[in-house]
Amino acid sequence: MAFPPTPTTLAELDAQISECRACPRLVAWREAVAKEKRAAFRDWTYWGRPVPGFGPADASMLIVGLAPAAHGGNRTGRMFTGDRSGDFLYAALHAVGLANQPTAVDKDDGLALRGTRLTSPVRCAPPANKPTTEERDTCRHWLDAELALLAPTVRSVVVLGGFGWQSLLPVLAGHGWTIPTPRPKFGHGAHVELAGSRPLHLFGSYHVSQQNTFTGRLTPAMFEDVLRAAGVAAGLL
Repeated sequence: MAFPPTPTTLAELDAQISECRACPRLVAWREAVAKEKRAAFRDWTYWGRPVPGFGPADASMLIVGLAPAAHGGNRTGRMFTGDRSGDFLYAALHAVGLANQPTAVDKDDGLALRGTRLTSPVRCAPPANKPTTEERDTCRHWLDAELALLAPTVRSVVVLGGFGWQSLLPVLAGHGWTIPTPRPKFGHGAHVELAGSRPLHLFGSYHVSQQNTFTGRLTPAMFEDVLRAAGVAAGLL
């Protein structure tokens, strides 16, 4: 696929992302899910497209996930909105003072983030929540463009899970931040300060998936601790 011209604003980038059809398997899956729906959401008109980032254009803190959920972001059109993972994430952001409300239901629910933007390495809902390496690499175009636009203001990044960690490191290197050798390992509570024209604080957290939050592997207190540390590093808290 030939990607459109390099965007000059995040609003332009978000519009380009929502039209992407670069990965045939993901296009087929996201559209099939949007047509078949889940019984609980049968009255919804699903978004069924790639999901752009969410948050202010001058964000100093970035949260990087994995990919939209089939009946979450793929339904509502907004990152982490309309599913249990989002319920956990936004409640924590609100608890530490980075969101104006603790819930996320749909794109028109009034939710706003303070100095924080959400994004992901893969923008379409993948089957079984498992994108292929090729799909991740193809979608890197969008994360590259987003980092280029956020680079002047971003000061910290929270990465949710090992997939996001491995996906993000080469993107950060491509934008001038020095990745130590050996590469930093992902882990909950991991923290690395990357050198560059401006230092960048990189934090790791277990993903906010139900598999982690329902089993207690990731508790609200654990996640809020990481968010607070990243918020302080970003100058938000």
